[in-house]
Amino acid sequence: MRILVIDAQGGGLGRQLIRAIKEQVKEADITAVGTNATATAAMFKEGADQAATGENAVKVACASADVIMGPVGICITDAMGGEITRKMAVAVGRSQAKRILIPYNNCNTHVVGVGKKKTAQLIAEAVSELRG
Repeated sequence: MRILVIDAQGGGLGRQLIRAIKEQVKEADITAVGTNATATAAMFKEGADQAATGENAVKVACASADVIMGPVGICITDAMGGEITRKMAVAVGRSQAKRILIPYNNCNTHVVGVGKKKTAQLIAEAVSELRG
């Protein structure tokens, strides 16, 4: 199973996702793509099998992923401190991969119905969805 984890800023959410996936989904082949080098390095250090940085890396990785995971902002142009470009959001949206998004209420995007769940609980739910 080819899993693409996309994150921005410091890569903290992506790092936590990768840790949980590695612990629970042994057959996972994880590609980490950060919108910046800091995010990429954090995710690679956590155990991603391969890593890349930037807009083109998001586009290429989205085309071959079975599953795309990350915060909901990866689908919203200019989200995550402006690090998500239009081309990145389009690549995620057009991908044939299953998308499992963490409903992180940030960047003025609020997902109603989520409540005030802690990040750890959101990640656990995302990995549970991945496992089926």
